[in-house]
Amino acid sequence: MHGSEAPFMSVVIPVFNDAERLRLCLAALAQQTYARSRFEVIVVDNGSDDFHLVKDLVAGYDNATLAVEPLPGSYAARNRGLGLAKGEAIAFTDADCIPAADWLERGVARLRQDPNCGQVVGRINLFFVDPQRPTAVELYESLTAFPQERLLREQHGGATANVFTWRWVIDRVGPFDLQLKSNGDLEWGRRVFEAGFQQIYADDVQVGHPARRSLEELYRRTVRLAGGHYDVQLKQAKSLGQRQRVFVQALLQNLVPPVFFVVNAFGDARLKNPVQKLKVSSVMVMVRYISFWETLRLKFGGVSSRN
Repeated sequence: MHGSEAPFMSVVIPVFNDAERLRLCLAALAQQTYARSRFEVIVVDNGSDDFHLVKDLVAGYDNATLAVEPLPGSYAARNRGLGLAKGEAIAFTDADCIPAADWLERGVARLRQDPNCGQVVGRINLFFVDPQRPTAVELYESLTAFPQERLLREQHGGATANVFTWRWVIDRVGPFDLQLKSNGDLEWGRRVFEAGFQQIYADDVQVGHPARRSLEELYRRTVRLAGGHYDVQLKQAKSLGQRQRVFVQALLQNLVPPVFFVVNAFGDARLKNPVQKLKVSSVMVMVRYISFWETLRLKFGGVSSRN
């Protein structure tokens, strides 16, 4: 399994209404330094309105396969891809990501460096549409989105925009929880950790990811993440009392003003002036209260969002 020959890789990419950015992702995968004969790309459409565009894009690559998963949710889509994957090793990324040219080569190298490695979590580099004029949301994202090293250290997982693993590890710990709309990557990572596998953060295994730039985009992401976090916590609760505590803790966490974040934002050298610092702090306050109202909505019968 870990011989000298490069392992055959399966790259699994879920897509939902994102054909244009998928175009860039597939183009980047076509430029990989990893031997083209040693990897396949499995794109799983999750109910896109622009399915015909996705189908045409995938048809343009001889090592790419298109699958369809009607059950809403990226984790259901990833599981569909895993069901088709022929690879000894699996790489996950997203349709809106642009993998570096050496992404597969470096990811596999890090995966093979420890015989007990169960997961490699790579770096996600955010970029702006116009670096000279970033929006408040882009600035906020640049400070908060995809902290892969911290996620792995504190929560034993990482965003599936950049994750590598072995097929036999998935066979051991199971696939993703398809009932989750968000945080399923962290839930899966915790299973890898609890099974005793080594987890590695690899700063040299990199993909690019566009920062969200509008309040609408950030609102959708915040609602999805808040719902995913709440769903995971409820699944872990063993009693009615524990479920009530999860609800109360979620409310309190989002009601408390983000004082530490604001202090850190004003001291962060990545923010160039007081105006940027104030904008980012304001966005953080907004995120907290969106999460608060989403928790209330879910508590009283709402269903978590996939968008």
